[in-house]
Amino acid sequence: MAATTYYVALAFKRSEDNGDIVACDPKEARSADQAIRMAASLAIEEGHCGAIAFSRTGDPALGDFEDASILKTVGEVDVGLLTV
Repeated sequence: MAATTYYVALAFKRSEDNGDIVACDPKEARSADQAIRMAASLAIEEGHCGAIAFSRTGDPALGDFEDASILKTVGEVDVGLLTV
């Protein structure tokens, strides 16, 4: 199968337990521009401290993906969570 690029917006919030930044559920987008707009909207929603738009390219059949490419960050985010 050919390589596929996924575009994602991911919001972050502060944990109620210890205040650490934690990721919310990812939202898939159709394009880089849409992912960036979604991240901007998610970052200002109540309870969120920031958001990130990123893309990943790879072969879903093999589960082989390149590292995430950050398109935009807004507010407080933990980009280290993208490498998990």
